Amino acid sequence: MNREALLDGWREYRRSPTAVVALAVVVVIAALALLAPWIAPQDPYDQSALDLMDARLEPGSVGSGEYVHLLGTDNAGRDLLSAILYGLRLSLSIAVTAGAVALTLGTAIGLTAAYYGGWFGAVAMRIVDLQLSLPAILLALVLVAMLGQGVPQLMAALVAAQYAYFARTAFGAASAERRKDYVEAALSTPLSGPRVLLRHLLPNTLPPLIVVVTVQVATAISLEATLSFLGLGLPVTRPSLGLLIANGFQFMLSGRYWISVYPGIALMVTVLAINLVGDQLRQVINPRRRR
Repeated sequence: MNREALLDGWREYRRSPTAVVALAVVVVIAALALLAPWIAPQDPYDQSALDLMDARLEPGSVGSGEYVHLLGTDNAGRDLLSAILYGLRLSLSIAVTAGAVALTLGTAIGLTAAYYGGWFGAVAMRIVDLQLSLPAILLALVLVAMLGQGVPQLMAALVAAQYAYFARTAFGAASAERRKDYVEAALSTPLSGPRVLLRHLLPNTLPPLIVVVTVQVATAISLEATLSFLGLGLPVTRPSLGLLIANGFQFMLSGRYWISVYPGIALMVTVLAINLVGDQLRQVINPRRRR
């Protein structure tokens, strides 16, 4: 994609104020997550720094650390603002890493199936279609239950649950390009199959894949939060947004709403902003969707 095409795409993107605000929110959230070790008042992973006397303090209270807990504390005495920043950092890193691996794996399968076709392409896509017929949350639940808790296990489950979406998208885009004259002309040259895939098919399948990436990153954040909320994702010593929501759920009826509500708001805003960015990208890349 050349510079002029990028500028045209940005002009089209800027026509939606909602999408611009959503992009700004995503950038701010990503910056807060990256800078969490430096801007968070407390390290929620440091068990020795926690004091149970500070448990379930109301927002604005001053704890034993002699600083104000702007969003209160959870049942373990963690500063909730710090826990949310670190939780965002952990959730985003897991979602982005799993999305990148799923993108690479799914794109490789889809491109190879579209290029070679035949029995290989048919079998590969039937396996992908079979997986797409299953709910992603169900597949992730089964895999996490088999693999156990931990960041690597959770990433593996997310990759296995999401790569099929990239494979189907890459296959559809590459199949349309495969029948075009410029690809047929490239096949008549001494270029090898992998070089044709990388130089001709891959660049023309990237635009729809970029849209799928945004959607799947938001989905991965939701899946991770759901699994952690159910106690199947990350261990309790690695607080993510889902774990923070789960920790405060039992205290909702006693009036300590902040333990669950604030992490829930952070999760909702993050997923909504990423989805709005992806929705606008879909309209920019596919002119037929523009009004």
